[in-house]
Amino acid sequence: MTVTQDRVVVEERPATPIDTSGRAAGAAVDHQTQRAPSRLRSRMTALAFGALGIGVVVGLWAIVAATLAPDLPTPIDGWNALLDLLASPFSAGGPTDQGIALQLGTSLGRVLRGFGWAVVVGVPLGLFIGANRRAWQTANPVVQLLRPVSPLAWFPIGLVVLQDAPGAAVFVIFITALWPIVLNTAAGAASVPADQRNVARVFRFGRVAYVRHVLVPNAMPSIVTGLRVSMGIAWMVIVAVEMLSGGSGIGFFVWDSYNAGNVANVIAAIILIGLVGVVLDMLFMKLGKRYQTEGVTP
Repeated sequence: MTVTQDRVVVEERPATPIDTSGRAAGAAVDHQTQRAPSRLRSRMTALAFGALGIGVVVGLWAIVAATLAPDLPTPIDGWNALLDLLASPFSAGGPTDQGIALQLGTSLGRVLRGFGWAVVVGVPLGLFIGANRRAWQTANPVVQLLRPVSPLAWFPIGLVVLQDAPGAAVFVIFITALWPIVLNTAAGAASVPADQRNVARVFRFGRVAYVRHVLVPNAMPSIVTGLRVSMGIAWMVIVAVEMLSGGSGIGFFVWDSYNAGNVANVIAAIILIGLVGVVLDMLFMKLGKRYQTEGVTP
């Protein structure tokens, strides 16, 4: 600033630019550095409590086997049976003498076939009845009537129609997995925000464009939820269905082992069934998180 006799002259100088990129990058690195130990502690805590829960179950199992049910195998017996099954998982001695991996693969194949048909039928049907009030009023009584029926009650119907026990098992999985997919998809389709529907009208979206850009993206989180629930139910039901159908599959293995008096193999099979179910559930959970992180909300 220069002072003269008549006026004060302010000399403007260009401001020196401040480089904030380094500070921002440093702050981001510090934030990530602080979050890393927190995540590690959280995971370690979760693992510790998970191990505690498993330990409690194993302890109760050992107490029951030692006091209340002497015929129940101990945890050590179950562990040894599991190791024996995993020692030759792909052995094939005949149609009814297959390794545990082949039995699980047979059951998983049936579940995926029935589940796939349920997806093909259930998702379009759910989108249709969720986006159309009259269609919902027509289909809802049928869904509510058939949904509570026990899955095993459908097995004789499948036998009559298909004349094939493995096919009837797939049919039962299809019926069982269908209802959660239909209901969750319909709920997602019915929850499309009104402003998005209005925008679609303003831009004169055709039916294909509306379904592709508005209906499906908004319903997708609910669809994934329905798929996750359906897969969990289907994997539970296949064991009971294969006990009726016989011949092959993990359900047949469980029932055959029980009839042979090998309860330790039954327990080992239960552990493997649970592990496969956990893996399937984690896959759908990861899929659901993907759509949540992309910003699509039901």
